[in-house]
Parts: sequence; C-alpha cells; structure tokens
Amino acid sequence: MSFGDLRGWIDHLRKEGELQEINAEVNWDCELGTVARKAFGTGNGPALLFNNITGYNKKDARCSQVFTGGLSKYSRVAMMFGLPKDASITELVKAARKAYSGRIPPRIVKDGPVKENILKGDDINLFDFPIPKWHREDGGRYINTMQGNVTMDPDTGRMNVGMYRGMIGTKNTLPVLLWRAQNWGGDFQKWVDRGEEMPVACVYGWEPSLPFCASSPIPPDVSEYDVMGAMRGEPVDLVKCETVPLMVPASAEMVVEGYISNDPSTFEMEGPFGEYTGYFGGDQGPKHKIRITAITHRNNPIFRGTLEGTLPKMLNENSIMSSVQRAALAWNILERSGVPGITDVHCPAANNGTTLIIQMRQRYRGQAKQAAMAIWGSNASHLRYKHVWVVDEDIDIHDYASLDWAFAYRVNAAEDDIIFVPGTFGSALDPSTRLQYRDTLKFGTGKWARVLIDATVNMDFEPQEQYGGERYPPTVRPHQQDLDMVNRRWKEYGFK
Repeated sequence: MSFGDLRGWIDHLRKEGELQEINAEVNWDCELGTVARKAFGTGNGPALLFNNITGYNKKDARCSQVFTGGLSKYSRVAMMFGLPKDASITELVKAARKAYSGRIPPRIVKDGPVKENILKGDDINLFDFPIPKWHREDGGRYINTMQGNVTMDPDTGRMNVGMYRGMIGTKNTLPVLLWRAQNWGGDFQKWVDRGEEMPVACVYGWEPSLPFCASSPIPPDVSEYDVMGAMRGEPVDLVKCETVPLMVPASAEMVVEGYISNDPSTFEMEGPFGEYTGYFGGDQGPKHKIRITAITHRNNPIFRGTLEGTLPKMLNENSIMSSVQRAALAWNILERSGVPGITDVHCPAANNGTTLIIQMRQRYRGQAKQAAMAIWGSNASHLRYKHVWVVDEDIDIHDYASLDWAFAYRVNAAEDDIIFVPGTFGSALDPSTRLQYRDTLKFGTGKWARVLIDATVNMDFEPQEQYGGERYPPTVRPHQQDLDMVNRRWKEYGFK
C-alpha cells in the first residue's frame, strides 16, 4: 500500500476516521506527551496531529505541527498493509512475513520536496522544531523516537535504516544511544576501522513503512529500503543528501545530516529516556553524538515522533508494531531453521516482543526446545524473545486465559518443561538485569537468562488405552454434535 508521503498517510487516516486533530494550544514540555499517553490508552486510540504547540504557533515558525500515533492501533497497521481494518493479528503477522521476504530496490531521483529548505552552518538549529520532552524524567527533548537513521556499510555500500534513540544536545548536536550489537553499530565499527567518522542521516516523517521497517531487525546484509519497497508495492524514491554520502526518501518531511566520531572527547551527555520496557533506561552519561552538518526539510514540515514506554493498559506505537514485527520475524526464523508444524506465532503487545508465544502441531519430543533454540540463536533475539512459550494447536495464543490454563495443566517443571539458558546476550535496558551487567561500552550488550516454558502435551508420556490412545485424558469440551444442537435451539432457551 503506497501513500506517497507522510501527508498522504495522514489524509488517508483522516478519511478513515482514524485521526484526531488537536487545535487547542499544547505545550511541548510534557503536556504533549501526557496527552499522547492518555489518548493511546490500551491500543484503541486515534492517531494525533497537534496543530497548536506553545512557542511554535507563530506565523514565522519553521515547523508548527507534530504527528504521532500513526501505528498505535492494529487497524492502522492493517491499513498500512492494504488489509481490511478488522484484519486479525495473525493476518497482520502473515502480511509482515511476506513483506520481510520481499525485495524491491529503491529508485534514484534528482530532487524532491525534502530539498525545499536547505540549512547549513549557523542556520542549523534543532530548537526551531517542536521536539517534545515526552516525560519529566527524560534527559532532554528526544527527537529520535520514530525516525529512520540511515547509515552505510563502507565495504559494500549497503544502506541500513534503523531506529535508534537520540535527543537534542545543542542546536547542532544530537547525542544518541549507539550499541555495537545493532546494525548501525556494525557499520560504525567499519568506519572506525578506517579511521573515519560515520556519516548518518536521520529521516523524520514519511510513509508508515519507514518507521515499521526501521524498527524491525532486518538482516544486516539487507537494506530496509528494499523491504519498504516490497511492503508498499513500488520502489522508494531516494535523493542524495547534501553533506553526507547517503540517500533519503525524496518526499520526507525533514532530514538531519551529520557524522559520528568514536573520539570520547566529542561525546555529549544523553539519557535517561522512558524506554520500551516502561521504565527509564540508559542512565545519563557521555554518549556518541551526531555532529550536524545540514538539515533539509519541506515547506511547513510536520515533525514525526512518538511516545515510548509500555505499561499495563498503556500501550503505544512500539507496543503494537512490535507485536506484529517480532511475531513475523520469529515465524520466518522458525521456518528457515526447519522447525516443522508451526501454526501461529504471537507477541503480546504489552511486553514489546520480550515474550514470544509459539503454537505448533507437535510431531516429536523436544520440538518445543528446538523452536526456542532456533529463536535464541538468531540476531533478532538481541533485545527480544527473553521468554518463549510453546503450546499445542488447540490453545488460542491470543487469549491469556488459554495460556494460563495450558501453563497450569501442561507444564511440569520436574519433567523439564521449564528450562533456563543463562548468560546470553540481551537487552541493556531491562531493569531486571543488574546494573553492572548493562554496561554496553564494556560488554557491548546486556545479559539475560532466557526461559522456555514448554506448555505442550508431554510426548514422553505413554499413550493410554483408557484415553483412546492419547497421552492426556479428554477435555470437557462438548462434542460437536451436542454443540450444533444447542446452537440451533439457543433462542428457544430464551437467550439472545
């Protein structure tokens, strides 16, 4: 599904009744973030377009609007894929699987709306844009929350588009959280080995496929631009940057160009930030920064950002996106690894893919453990898949009561149905990991003990004659013939 640009996406949401425009004056300092938090709710709220932001509502403002929440509801993710708004989560996961496997290379164009304004030298000023301070405890105004950071492998020329957090440092610096285990961390190391700074371009505001793909763990040798093309069904039009050897969508709202050095003397303070875990993570400290060399933007640009952090009954864009992304990627990993019998995969929105639930048709003993090991051996498990549940195909993996029932009656710790894999790489933002083990400058990543909960029927049990040759006794579910009869007579019983 192609929308042309962010404005085309916003127009589509407006027509579908999925957009709330806020014309009352709203302060960028915590008020905007609080409005977004309340509006996102449990994943049923609208996308938000703020049109009247304190300090940015004058006629001469360079930028006066903020858009957020474009992907904070499953119906809008469905629309991104061109599916009906009421498509099931499993249908969204299947659509993402198909997109991740597709490749449509980008198309190079000479010019585009993002070049309508080109700022260099003293004209560069990040404070000209209504970047919110989303939470009071945030270390600053976080500009990099729903963008695409474009970097390049200097050996192959492959461009990576990732989503990595960053805040305003000074008017022309942008300190970021850069980890060696991430894709742009791999690019960065290659530039460091050459003794050069890494060029980077941050893209704000384009079609929804950009933030969706940028926040997905696409394989390191694949450009997200190719996957975006597959997702939208046509190539992404790219234009050359002004000061860095990179390319960005020609119709993006805004692009920040610059370089990142590995010299600690250039680092600036960054953090903390209200992270995806629902806690403030990445304590304040000196971090790599983008030394900004140019900003290009459209006339009257719309800033695209989002509110991070998930709590029970408080979901957001990352929650909903991760639920689809991480399930689709896990399903692809299982298929590529040769694990048979996978019938559905789900990541509950509340934990952003930290928990993975696999539904399978069991064929042999140890199949659940095989599935978990395949997942944990993938680079996609760096920040996700800490806990893996595996259930049989009769368990609805989208219903927690069903999972709880399977946990109660199909899990026996004495039968190795719960296993621990300690000392694995994991999230440096998870507060359940001791602080000393979350030092990414020292260890490169966090440290996790991963857990498998095998809630499948135990294949080591002997089939029992009294159970009709099954390993478990029959359930109390009514026979189909009895259900059919009762369904036919339901209204006769006085029920609606």
